Amino acid sequence: MRLSLTAALFIVNLALVANGRAQSGSANPYAAKCQMCHGATGLGDTPAGKAMGARAFNSPDVIKESDADLLAVIKNGKGKMPAFAGKLTDGEMNVLIAYIRKLQ
Repeated sequence: MRLSLTAALFIVNLALVANGRAQSGSANPYAAKCQMCHGATGLGDTPAGKAMGARAFNSPDVIKESDADLLAVIKNGKGKMPAFAGKLTDGEMNVLIAYIRKLQ
């Protein structure tokens, strides 16, 4: 009985990990969609970021934005930033918000 319970828990954990990867995409959505402008560190200091006026994620105006505000920017775009609604899943957008918060 103990072995089957352990095996069942392992399978459930494996399924949750696989589901998390499916929601966030196996590729890093930040690297695929954001890094070209916002840079690896989120400072917006890439040539494309400088040309487009990408905001640094550690700037006070970005830090004070709520997760809902960030989600709206990702979905609808802002300024020269394109909209990603229909290009990214809700799960990928939530992964991006969490990553932006880590870069702050």
